[in-house]
This record gives sequence, C-alpha cells and structure tokens, in this order.
Amino acid sequence: MEQYKQEFIEFMVASGVLLFGDFTTKSGRKTPFFINTGKYRTGTQMARLGRYYAEALRAGVGDNVDVLFGPAYKGIPLVVATAVALSRDFGRDIPFAFNRKEVKDHGEGGAIVGHQPADGERVVIIEDVTTAGTSVRESVALLTRAAKVKFTGLIISVDRMEKGTGEKSAVQEIRDTLGIPVYPIVTLNEVVSHLHNRPVNGTVVLDDAMKRRIDTYRATYGV
Repeated sequence: MEQYKQEFIEFMVASGVLLFGDFTTKSGRKTPFFINTGKYRTGTQMARLGRYYAEALRAGVGDNVDVLFGPAYKGIPLVVATAVALSRDFGRDIPFAFNRKEVKDHGEGGAIVGHQPADGERVVIIEDVTTAGTSVRESVALLTRAAKVKFTGLIISVDRMEKGTGEKSAVQEIRDTLGIPVYPIVTLNEVVSHLHNRPVNGTVVLDDAMKRRIDTYRATYGV
C-alpha cells in the first residue's frame, strides 16, 4: 500500500474522523465503524487532507482534468483544499468551482461559484464519502446544463465497499449509471488491512474482536 494511504488512514483515526464502536447509519444499519468527515476542523488538518486528495487524484486521474468541482456543502472546503495542494505541492494550478444550494437571483446570478465550465472541459468531482450518490448526480446535472463537459473522475475519501439500496455499492452504481470512474483515497479493505492490531498514537483501535465484528457486518452488507 502506498505511503500516503497509510498516513491517511492513521490521520483519520487521529482526527476522530474514523471511529470504531456501535453506530447507526442513516439507513438504519447497525455498523461497527463510522466515518464522520465533519470532524475536520483546523487549518493544519485541511492542509493535510488536501494533500491526500491531490495524491489520489494524481494516481487515478493523472493529467486528465481541467476543472475541480466540489458539491455543496462538504465538497466546498475539500475542492479548495485539493486545488491548493495541487498548486503548492505539485505545481498544477487547476481551477475549481462549487455550487450554491440556492440559485443567486441578483448580481451576476447563477448556481456555480468560481470557474464557469466551458464546452470540452474535463471535470473531476471532489466528494467526502459517497452513500446514495445524490450530490454527484445533482452535480452532473448542473454542470451538463452549463456546458458540454466530460467527467473524468470522482475522488472520495473512503470506499465503504457496502451495498446501497440494491446489491451494488454507491460507487459501483455511479460507475455503471453515470460512467464516471471513482477513485477513493482508500478502501475499507485497505483500512482494515492497515489498522488490524496496529497501534495509532499508542492505541489499537481495530483488534481481533473488532475485526470479527467488521467481518460479520460485511458478510451481510459488503460488496
């Protein structure tokens, strides 16, 4: 596993974003692990997070991108942090945009803030954790109304690798229905492999008992 992926997994644990215990998902599932990206709250964290997103983008999309797009609301700081990291760390000054939840009806108007998409541009969407894929579909609809763009990737923090409403995961549904390649910084397989019985800041958060619980959960909901 690449070094940046290992660092990102431990970074999530240290930031209180990746948690293990007893949780209930929005869909009502009882899960032994939970990812809450709303826990990122400092400039240092965002600087590191942007670097990890930039690394995943470079590994997955490469140079096949002209514009970064972040769906409101969580995608807004993510797309800014990624654009900054690409410029600062890799010398790639890529324009970014994000959407308003409500269309502005005064001034210049419109629903898109930042770079205005143009025909032929290659767009990469920057998201946190995709579950139902609603914000991605809304982003595709918004951007294709604005211009004839091409979507070359979706970058997310973690692929939970579990079923959505059907037998496929949200990531698989996006790939199949929208034709957009999805590149997670890490997958759940990588998280479990790296953290199993490994201390982070002196504490093992994924021991044998927790791994058994995750395995049981994935036997029911995993893909």
